[in-house]
Parts: sequence; structure tokens; C-alpha cells
Amino acid sequence: MASVAGGYLPILLFLGVAMALSTAFVLLPMIVGKFTGASKPYADKLAEYECGFPAFEDSRSQFDVRFYLVAILFIIFDLEAAFLFPWAVALGGIGFAGWAAMMIFLAELGLGYAYAWKKGALDWE
Repeated sequence: MASVAGGYLPILLFLGVAMALSTAFVLLPMIVGKFTGASKPYADKLAEYECGFPAFEDSRSQFDVRFYLVAILFIIFDLEAAFLFPWAVALGGIGFAGWAAMMIFLAELGLGYAYAWKKGALDWE
């Protein structure tokens, strides 16, 4: 019975340390903020902002679709970069087939970029 309970001791210690650290990471910044004056509100701190312009009165107002197009394009090119790094690391092991597959992927991505540019998705007025 003692050996079974002893097997759980490292797990309990790990959970205890994790709980203590997570509690410290939540509570310590709040305590420091109280003492340093970061919690003293004024009008500029309480003002909402989004995308660099003041918020609208109505939360259901429509945004320009270009915000979403730029966000989608950012995600696409961010994912492209996420695919390039592991490919570059494994290039020696995957050979010519892996290189050719990535070149096809980059060509498709370039075509998509050219299409978005031609349609004016990247133009900002």
C-alpha cells in the first residue's frame, strides 16, 4: 500500500508546484499593479480602441471587408512560413520529391498572392 501511494508522490509534487506557479503568475502582477499605480483609471485608459480608430457607438456596425481580407492573407502567409521552416530542416532527408512539392506549393501561393494583388485586396485607401 505504501509503494502505491509513493508512486503518486512525484505527480502530486508536480501538480503542487504547477498550482503554486500558476497562482503566482496570476496574483503577483495584480499585486504589483496595485502598488505601482497601474490600476488608477482615467479616461484615456478606459477608452476602447480597435484597429487604431475610436470604437463605434453601435457594436453591430459593419466593418469594411478589407479588415478580414488582410487578416486572412496574413494567416495564409504566416502558415506558409510555418511550412517553410520544417521543410528547410528536413530537406536533406526528403530529397528532390520534397523540394519539388514545396516549389509547387510556393508557386500556388505566389499565384494566390498575385490574384489578391490584382483584385486590390492589398490596397488601402
